[in-house]
Parts: sequence; C-alpha cells; structure tokens
Amino acid sequence: MSRKNWTGTCLCRKCSYQAIGEPEASLICHCRDCQRASGAAGLPVLVMRRSGFSAHGPLRSFTSTGGSGSPTVRNFCTDCGSLLFGLPDHAPEIVTIYAGTLDDPSRFKPTFAQFTCDRHALSGTGLALVEHAKRAQ
Repeated sequence: MSRKNWTGTCLCRKCSYQAIGEPEASLICHCRDCQRASGAAGLPVLVMRRSGFSAHGPLRSFTSTGGSGSPTVRNFCTDCGSLLFGLPDHAPEIVTIYAGTLDDPSRFKPTFAQFTCDRHALSGTGLALVEHAKRAQ
C-alpha cells in the first residue's frame, strides 16, 4: 500500500473504502452527534478529499445534524453496522473517514480535538486509570 493510499474495512469485511492523497486534517471530534453515532467519548476522524475516495459493499446511510449544525450523512455496513465514513453537507468536497476502520490505524496521527466542551469523563482524559495491555483479569 502506498503511503498516499488509505484503505479500510468494516467488522465483517463486506464493505471497504479507499482514499488517495494526503489528509486535509486528522482529529478527534467530541461533539454529541459523534459521541452518539460511535458510542464512544470521541470519534477519530481522518479528513480526505472526496475526489480521491471510493467505497464498495452493502452500505446504508443515515443523516443527522452534526456538531457543525449542518446535516451530515453517516455511512455504515448494512450487515455488521460498522460506522465507516461521513459526508458533511457543510463541506461537500471532503469525506470524513472514521479512523478506527482503517486497515492500518497506526498511521492515524491526530493533530487536534474539537468540541472539547462536550468531552466528558467517558473519554478517560485526565483520569488516573489503571491500564492493562490486554483484557483485565
């Protein structure tokens, strides 16, 4: 895989995507919409140009109002439900890839977090937590 190719798949591997080029941004979004869509404290997002993006497989979409206040279309696998990418109405030239679905998530290097006013204790940020490299016994 070229360093300029970004690929990913869903949990059941029936859906896949590819983005070509350099990221426009890499971030963690803590808006309430991203929290609810992902079921997590924040959503790691890789912003890419839509012109170099393609997706394949049994996809379904759902439109909601994103943190920007504008509609965003979230795309997920119809079989396993994995949330894969978004198409925000306020920026039709980009696609927001949900970095947890990247084939090589180690390439994701966030440079900022947004909507931190909505970040809650469920993020674990600033907490003195015991960490385990594998499942805690």
